[in-house]
Formats: sequence, structure tokens, C-alpha cells
Amino acid sequence: MLISPRSKVFLCSCLLAASIALGTGFVRVAAKSATEAPAGFNTPSFNGQHSISNGIVEPAGDTFALDQQIYEENETVAGGLGPVYNATSCVTCHQNPNSGAASQITELRVGHKDANGNFVNPTVFINDGKNTITGRSIVNDRAIGPQAQEHIPATENIRTLRAALNTLGDGFVEAIDDQTLIEIAEQQAQLSEGRIHGEVVQAPIFEAPGQTRVGRFGWKDQHSSLLSFIADAYLNEMGITNRLRPTEVTQVLNTTTGINDQPDNLGLADIDHFAQFIRGTMVPPRDTALATTPAALRGQQLFHQIGCSVCHVQSITTAPAGTAIDGGMFTVPEALGDKIIHPFSDFLLHDIGTGDGIVQVGPQDTANKLRTAPLWGLRTKARFMHDLRSLSLTDAILRHEEEAHEPARHFREMEPEEREALLTFLRSL
Repeated sequence: MLISPRSKVFLCSCLLAASIALGTGFVRVAAKSATEAPAGFNTPSFNGQHSISNGIVEPAGDTFALDQQIYEENETVAGGLGPVYNATSCVTCHQNPNSGAASQITELRVGHKDANGNFVNPTVFINDGKNTITGRSIVNDRAIGPQAQEHIPATENIRTLRAALNTLGDGFVEAIDDQTLIEIAEQQAQLSEGRIHGEVVQAPIFEAPGQTRVGRFGWKDQHSSLLSFIADAYLNEMGITNRLRPTEVTQVLNTTTGINDQPDNLGLADIDHFAQFIRGTMVPPRDTALATTPAALRGQQLFHQIGCSVCHVQSITTAPAGTAIDGGMFTVPEALGDKIIHPFSDFLLHDIGTGDGIVQVGPQDTANKLRTAPLWGLRTKARFMHDLRSLSLTDAILRHEEEAHEPARHFREMEPEEREALLTFLRSL
């Protein structure tokens, strides 16, 4: 029997999707000891005494409740907030439906291209043009005084909004072995005849200078370790200097000296508590009642059949407990090791036609690529995609083009009842 080229591509997508769905193929085969990662929205905001961790062992004297309390604390100018910032606490941007989760808050990023078409970070003038902020694409919405307030210069014609990301379950994401993500990328290209190929970015590890690891955090995979991701956000989102990011963004209106984030009586700085809190969170749970309905089960089948799971990988197993990661600076604990997670993401960069034009850690070809959005916890969101411009799941799916052109086309060609089944499945995540 002859198979048309289009059918062959679709068949490859289905085979790849099936291998993902069944946990075979390129996804690291789970060891017999591997167990499901605990799931739950178990970190009620501002009520840490009632929060439940994933069982991670705390440092001496520390508790999960204390980690969450510090995660939710509001910073002050006296403590180093600003001079430019976006929020006064971590929980401000990561709170729906509880501490550590995603939100509908966005951050602003800008830049421009040089004569060769390469992305260049902006030069932002502040203080009536007397001072500048350079070396980063983020532009903060807030400042501790008008002299430090940033505004987008007319020269910076690349402009985008990015949604604040969910961090629940990110300890398990950190514990994914590099080779697992690399093999996912390789198999995507092989089984889709080169049509889909997630890009692997090697991101620096701030706590292990000179070393890199496969990026997995941030819309551009600009970070590979949670501590690096957190330290960078503490500086760029709140203006708090710390041992890994010790330099103020600007000295205009700055009233503090030295590193703002100092160790407490346990020997832990805020960034350490933040990391311990995120590593201690459970993965976002599914709506189990909806997930077992005939419509959702049919929708899950269609999700795989049309190739969505090529990038939105259903199941991944973390590295074994005892594995040294993050340049040897962190060892995967029992609570995170050999755990089966269902993120519905490959954590790789793809061009699906919605790229924001920004380059961070990766090469220039990543300008129009973004990390595959994990779909766990999707039912807690009202707006979708990296810029939150999609106000329905249907619109979000239809915005997928370029690498994801075929799955989007198959969705457009579905019968109405098939579309609704697929959407019901997504609403169960």
C-alpha cells in the first residue's frame, strides 16, 4: 500500500505521540522503583501552616512553612527593594490558585536588531536621560521613585509581554536528567522527518561558575537550575541583590550597600528558602473526575493522534535519587528522584509562529522560539500562551503554526464533537 507524504508525516506524528503516551521510546524508561510524583494544590497562599510538601527533607532548623512564609514576604525599600522592580514578593506573580502557581501577571521585554539582524538588548534612559540601564531585555513596570522609572525608548521596536510562570512541581523538572531532554529533541526530528525539532540550550549555572546544563526554566530556557532562576528573578523582578546576582541594576535612588539578601540564623538566604519551597511543592493535579469522563478520554486520544504530544510530552521520569546535578551543587533527593511526572511539555524551545523576537541565553536562532508551555495546571488559567493574548483554548491552539502547523491543521479539520472532546481533555489538566 502506498502512503502519501502527508499521511506519512501524520503517521510519524502518531507513532511518536504513542511512544510518549506509553512511556516508551525516547522518554527515559522508568526504573521499577519509580513512583508517581505527588500531586496537589497544597500550598494555600498566606496559610503556610496548612501547606503540605512533597516530603522533601528540610535543612537543619528549617520548615516548609517557613520557606513559604519567606516566599510570601513583601520586600521593603529599606531591605533593598528596587530601585526598579515589578513586584514586592514572589507570591505576587506566582499565586493562582495558591503559592507557587502561575498568574495572569505579565512582564515586559524589549530590544532591537542591529545592522546584521541580530537581537540587541535595549539601552533604557532614566533620571531625565542622565543615567541608563543596559545589559538586559526586561523593563520594569515599577520604581521606588520617578527618577528611576523605566520607559520604552522609541529605538526598541521589539516589544513583548510574558506571563509569569507556574513554579509548582519545578523541583521535579530540575531533577530531569539532561540526556532525557536531549533524546526527546533528537527523536522529535527523527520521527517527524525534521519538521519538529526542539532546540536544546545550554544555560549557565550561577552557583557553579563556568558550568552549564540543559536549560528548562523561563520562556527562553535561560536557566537550568532553580537557584539560578530564583537569584535572577530576585534581582530583576524585585531589585534584591544576592550572592549569585550581586550587582544593582541602577544606583539611581539606591539607598542600600552591599548584598541585600543576607543569610538568616539558619545560615540560609532568602534565595535558599525560595529554592527549598519550590523544590518541596507537589506537581499540579488533574481534575480526576473530569479526566475519567468519556469526552476527556476521547479528547486525550485525539491529543496524541494529531501530534500535540510530540512537544507536549505527557510522561517523563526524573533522575534517580543521589544524582548530582547543577554542576555538582545539588543532589537529587529521595522526594524528587525516580518520580514519574506528567508535565505535558518537553521543556525545549520551538518556533510555532508566536516568537517574541528576544534572545537571552541561546543563539540568535532562538529569537522566535519559546519553551513549550507545560500544560499541567492549565485549568486554573483564563488566558493562554506566553503573552496571555489568547482568551480561549481554541484560539491558543489555532495560533500554533510553523513547527506545530500539522497538529493545528488537524484541529481545524476536526468535527465539532471531536474538537469539544479535545477541549474537555485540556480542561481536565
